[in-house]
Amino acid sequence: MGSASDTVRAAWSACFRRGRTPGLRTAKTTLAAVVAFSLADMLHTSPQPILAPLTALLVVQLTLYSTLTSGLDRIASVVTGVLVAVGVAGLTGLTWWSLGAVVGISLVIGRLMRLGSNLLEVPISAMLVLAAASTSEGFTPGSPGLQSTAFGRVVETLIGAAVGILVNVVIAPPLYIQPAHDAVGELVDKLSGFSRELATALRGDWNRAEADRFLQGARGLGIEVARADLHLGRTEESARLNPRAKAAREARPRLRTALTALEHCYVSLRNLCRAVLDRTYFVEEGDLDGAYRPEARRALADVLDAFADAMETVDPIATNEPDLPTTRKLVEAQFEELRERRDRLAALLLVDPAVDAGAWEQHGALLAAVDRLRVEVEAAVRPAEGPWRPEPVHARHLAAVRRVLDTLARRDRLEDPTDETV
Repeated sequence: MGSASDTVRAAWSACFRRGRTPGLRTAKTTLAAVVAFSLADMLHTSPQPILAPLTALLVVQLTLYSTLTSGLDRIASVVTGVLVAVGVAGLTGLTWWSLGAVVGISLVIGRLMRLGSNLLEVPISAMLVLAAASTSEGFTPGSPGLQSTAFGRVVETLIGAAVGILVNVVIAPPLYIQPAHDAVGELVDKLSGFSRELATALRGDWNRAEADRFLQGARGLGIEVARADLHLGRTEESARLNPRAKAAREARPRLRTALTALEHCYVSLRNLCRAVLDRTYFVEEGDLDGAYRPEARRALADVLDAFADAMETVDPIATNEPDLPTTRKLVEAQFEELRERRDRLAALLLVDPAVDAGAWEQHGALLAAVDRLRVEVEAAVRPAEGPWRPEPVHARHLAAVRRVLDTLARRDRLEDPTDETV
């Protein structure tokens, strides 16, 4: 019963998160499809201009940047496919070998153009144009049927892409800041909740089964880290080409600083669980005092509780909540408490390596994980260094061109025996 209620709450949260307008993307996509169809029908691009609304449907994405790139990639793929079809149709109609040539050539060109998810649109467009032209009455290579089919497909694609981009520009381009806030907050809750649960278990009847369970639980937290990174990446993408991007550029440094440190906290927490498991399995099964004395287990539990307390300050600082000055004062006191509890644990785990080399090594691994937890939770609340500036849209393409030119230059230097710089 509890699982069903959790599923319902998760679904509700996914649909109605704070800062997200329910149904906005659905309405925008529907509007883009209808407008694209009406415009193509008015221009008589084809008897049934269904390609225009289909393109608009596929072009409208979550962010303005992804909508623009998707639209341009789709236009490039359709135009390429049409040109391939026109070239092949100039020689022959639709046969098994012309179909194979169209598909092969289209895929090679699409990969060279790095069209990604739109790669298959190249051979699809080429095949549809070739097939439509071949079924036209009196088809011959270079016939008007071929030209009208090719022209109509390109025009409908341009209409659909343009309408999709325009609708996403005019109607509230989303920034997705709040989903990133929520994802970071939920990750904080997961990490602190796991730490408190582990602390409670260490104060009870610790055994190998518990050590296995908590190590698996710590590894499972990686899913939450990946989810938060996905949401923050969407926030970064939504700030590109967006006229309302100022809020996202200001929020991103705080969120990225917090998330990077939280990811390191997750790794350190997983290493801590691994160190505890190694020590638990090192001694005889059921020998709790042989693994850790009761006072050492309680001290480790106290450290984990202090870590969870410090974690609770990350969310308000990362999201810049109104009580930020108060939180900043509180966090220093919590960090001091965490350091004191860590020192108390270190004193209890002190052993002579000449007497028990195994315990010395395993306790050292545990304390290293604790130290990393302390350092990273402090890093999570460090002040950000001003607003974020996304790299230009064309930066990746320029970098690719520079890499090609550098490769060619190095090859020329290697082939030139008179070049003294080699």
